[in-house]
Amino acid sequence: MGIYSRWILPRVLEFAMSQKAVMRERPATLAGARGEVLEIGFGTGLNLEFYPNTVERLTVLDPAEMLAGRVERRIAAAPVPVNVERCSAESLPFDAGRFDCVVTTWTLCSIPDAHAALAEIRRVLRPGGRYLFIEHGRSSDPRIARRQDRLDWWHGLATGGCHVNRPIDELIARGGMEIETLDRFEMPGTPRYLAAHYRGVASVA
Repeated sequence: MGIYSRWILPRVLEFAMSQKAVMRERPATLAGARGEVLEIGFGTGLNLEFYPNTVERLTVLDPAEMLAGRVERRIAAAPVPVNVERCSAESLPFDAGRFDCVVTTWTLCSIPDAHAALAEIRRVLRPGGRYLFIEHGRSSDPRIARRQDRLDWWHGLATGGCHVNRPIDELIARGGMEIETLDRFEMPGTPRYLAAHYRGVASVA
């Protein structure tokens, strides 16, 4: 891991993902979490304070360790017990049907094989389990979508592999889950090519 990936990029991501407009979306996204929960793409733990008391146990997963001291403090202050796993979302080390709920927040953009990750999410959710998500992705405006296609490679190069043009709702449906609710909106104060957002709940039959 180079200097940029180890020291600079985590601080850039922490700054971007702790902006007021982003932080305001976290409580609404996590409100439906309950039981045994898996969060994929834990990052620096910015979701921890917003989990409701309906969560019994939280497993968080991220292949990279970022800002270790800051993350340890957030885990210590979390309102629920937290277990940390370092592994890939494309091959989850859990039994089928283990979790009541899986959460991703601004995560699907940076997983190399989003199709495999969503198939794994479906596998580890129990029947009737819920997938809670908020993700940026492909714009419904064709002009912006074309701009996203042009900028995708360059943006990924600067951000450690973040894709800006993934159609989140289509990916989730292809992963075998049924979208129950979906809110499409543009994040205020964000460049147009990054502004298109998808927040919702999907379920496993």
